Amino acid sequence: MIIPVRCFGCGKPVGQLWEAYKKRLATGEEAGKILDEMGLERYCCRAALLGHADMLPEITKFKKA
Repeated sequence: MIIPVRCFGCGKPVGQLWEAYKKRLATGEEAGKILDEMGLERYCCRAALLGHADMLPEITKFKKA
């Protein structure tokens, strides 16, 4: 639900890259090119961003019981 602060596999910090990745992806850039330029070369780090589903807007609609 929330982007992980660190990669699950290797522990590299990836949380700070999410906003920039999302903005560049919205402009139509290719995901692989963006990740290469951000310095994410390991498959585990790339999977942390590629596999993330931003569910926070849907979850915040519901009232906490």
